[in-house]
Amino acid sequence: MGKSWKNAGKVEKAQQKGQIFTKLAREIQVAAKVGGPDPAANARLRMAIDAAKKESCPNDTIDRAIKKGAGLLDDGKVIEELMYEGYGPHGVGVIVECQTDNKHRTAPDMRHAFKSHDGNMGETGSVAWMFDHVGLIEGTKGGTFDPDEEAIEAGANEVGPGEEEGSYEFYTGSTDLDSVRDALVKRGWKITKSELSYKAKNITELNDAQRKDVEEFLNYLDDMDDTHRVHATI
Repeated sequence: MGKSWKNAGKVEKAQQKGQIFTKLAREIQVAAKVGGPDPAANARLRMAIDAAKKESCPNDTIDRAIKKGAGLLDDGKVIEELMYEGYGPHGVGVIVECQTDNKHRTAPDMRHAFKSHDGNMGETGSVAWMFDHVGLIEGTKGGTFDPDEEAIEAGANEVGPGEEEGSYEFYTGSTDLDSVRDALVKRGWKITKSELSYKAKNITELNDAQRKDVEEFLNYLDDMDDTHRVHATI
């Protein structure tokens, strides 16, 4: 269920160019703008801060991003959340969620990314029908337990191994994210991710050579400055 197409060592590569801190700060800024600057009352902000600290993002960068999102600092830049859709190599459906302070830069960059990898960026809705809009929760829990039973008791629709070793991913309806997350917390889960996401309804069949082409494209997208999340039918 995880992003198995991501390159090994990718985080280190991004960190070398400072890109990862910028992306983390943008998510903190958006989260503070949407839900307020108090992490105790804003689960998305709390997750964003935890993710930033996990990557050793400087505290002043985190604090500045919170203040910007809350409107306490004005540098003239407004972060927008945008979504682009299209077909990658070999007909793979792709959704790219972006966070950008300049959509006039992001759109042509995204169009070039698709075109240069034998893909085609489409209109809104062109591939969204290939995905379910879902809630995605990732977490860990100590002791012995049955993941399926945990999912049923918390009201999740599906459960499977997460991206991090020993973690699990729970899928929920898009309107059930908060209630399922709260139920899991009450059952002793430490939540490391809680967000709306896109889950492919059907997987595009690929041979090894085709998959290599697609993974190269997805990693290219993931490395772009304005990219927040990438979803694909693989």
